[in-house]
Amino acid sequence: MTAERSRKIEELLSAAFTPTQILVKDQSHLHAGHAGAQDGKGHFAVDIVSTAFAGLSRLERHRRIFDALGEMMDTDIHALKIKATTPDESNAS
Repeated sequence: MTAERSRKIEELLSAAFTPTQILVKDQSHLHAGHAGAQDGKGHFAVDIVSTAFAGLSRLERHRRIFDALGEMMDTDIHALKIKATTPDESNAS
């Protein structure tokens, strides 16, 4: 189930942002016993690089990612750690 969720997150974000790089990690196992884990939702980390983030603040990038994930934010995701950068920012780090 969690592998399916990771794939779905990757598909939705890829469709929305056409990233040059994307990595979705399921970190739910790190939160076993946590209150958020009890409702069946997962903890995920996303590292995404896209030109679509150019000129956007960190907050706006996160909002757009939440929008792209749509109802998954309510039904499947308890926590989402996001690193959203442009190719230029990614190469600088």
